[in-house]
Amino acid sequence: MLVDTHCHLNFNTFDEDRDLVVQRAVKSGVDRILNPGIDIKTSQQAIELTNRFPNVYAAIGIHPNELKSWNESSIEQLRQMANNPKVVAIGEIGLDYYRNKSSKELQTIAFKSQLELAAELDLPIIIHSRNVSQIDQRAMKNLLSILSDWVKSLKSKNLRIQTRPGVLHSFSSDIEYAESAAQLNFLIGITGPVTFKNAVELREVVSIIRLDSLLIETDSPFLTPHPFRGKRNEPANVRFIAEEISNIKKLPFEQVVQKTGKNAKRLFNW
Repeated sequence: MLVDTHCHLNFNTFDEDRDLVVQRAVKSGVDRILNPGIDIKTSQQAIELTNRFPNVYAAIGIHPNELKSWNESSIEQLRQMANNPKVVAIGEIGLDYYRNKSSKELQTIAFKSQLELAAELDLPIIIHSRNVSQIDQRAMKNLLSILSDWVKSLKSKNLRIQTRPGVLHSFSSDIEYAESAAQLNFLIGITGPVTFKNAVELREVVSIIRLDSLLIETDSPFLTPHPFRGKRNEPANVRFIAEEISNIKKLPFEQVVQKTGKNAKRLFNW
């Protein structure tokens, strides 16, 4: 069965037809959908959706572009939400030097604090990383430095997530960074742009990185794949991403679906 490991079903663009969107996903063979939060409010909304839809799971976290809401109580609020059994990850967290809505210092503080929480709870992380540009990749460089130290600490504590620490969501850097992340046991999240013929660098990443290290995700309502580019994205479209990975790697579609599904199950323990 297909899985969509990153979808913002709680966003208001789905308010008028959310039930139909989930029904279309199921009809298209999507077995599980993971909805990450981007702040306290949306993390709670993600949890509420898991009560409404049996095949929807939640991740909780505060996105680097949403740190205006960051305060001393944030970690405790997330800790309490993590008691829900359908919370399977901490995220969407990370560094964003493109939008730069928060200072780099605050982004680092919030990121490291949420990494500590993930270690405490033994939950994997969902990482957002956006560079200034394809040339200026300081965000990814700094992120991997932080993650390297964090993974070492997981090993010293012999935590379960040391072998499955998380995923770099909607990966958009080059093969060098993808391989560095994979060496730390992180999975690489592949979204709709892989279906764009001009996405040369991303397609190279998919061709080289082992299938064992890939996840498929839509990031709905964003990043709609071809042939629906320009329209609202939704979980049913994860099929087009799996098909493109199949084409790039010259592997049977069923093999891509089965393996990426197993990767998701191993990461999120669902």
